[in-house]
Amino acid sequence: MELVKLRASYINGCAYCVDMHSRDARTGGESEQRLYALPVWRETPFFTARERAALELTEAATRLTDGPVGDDVFDAALAEFGDVGLAELLFTITVINAWNRLGATARPWPLEDDAS
Repeated sequence: MELVKLRASYINGCAYCVDMHSRDARTGGESEQRLYALPVWRETPFFTARERAALELTEAATRLTDGPVGDDVFDAALAEFGDVGLAELLFTITVINAWNRLGATARPWPLEDDAS
């Protein structure tokens, strides 16, 4: 779910959320390679079919101005996550988009590393 939150945050331009969710993903064991590749996830072999379905749905639901989420995107996510998992994924996508809009509007500063 951190990859979903991070991808939506990139799309929405919320620097605070990008910083927070990349830190959370690293703390949760996510590799640097996958974090760096997230903006170009389609062009890499680093993500599973389940992750790809989640990222595709995240992008479609985040970019609703491009049109509604397509049946193919929704059906692929449903096939990977099932009814309950899809509901949880949709909730996560909806909530992060709300937080991103708040963060991108209010523009809080990301935290600086203690080591810098």
